[in-house]
Amino acid sequence: MDRVALRGLRARGHHGVFPEEREKGQIFVVDLVLGLDTRPAAAGDDLAKTVHYGVVAEEVVGVVEGEPVDLIETLAERIAARCLQHDPVREVEVVVHKPDAPITVPFDDVTITITRSRA
Repeated sequence: MDRVALRGLRARGHHGVFPEEREKGQIFVVDLVLGLDTRPAAAGDDLAKTVHYGVVAEEVVGVVEGEPVDLIETLAERIAARCLQHDPVREVEVVVHKPDAPITVPFDDVTITITRSRA
């Protein structure tokens, strides 16, 4: 399976369990690795036979900016489901970064990584 990766997609979302997270929002960063067969697209140099990563990027930002959820696990699941709606995509790895998580000790990042595939 071939891979198309998008790294560092940034969007402001209002996800979290604390009221201040829901009110103020924060930046979330998303990395994606889409698994698909790119041979048909490459053979005909045809965008219609692969995944349009620009469209996927816009859709992922829309999910992050959309309906708030408590957990980044839920957010990652929604992103994965959206990516799998693209017909060529057979598998997706989603990493959601929450670099401004409300943690009381110094830290660099909080992430959730999930991998989902078509059933």
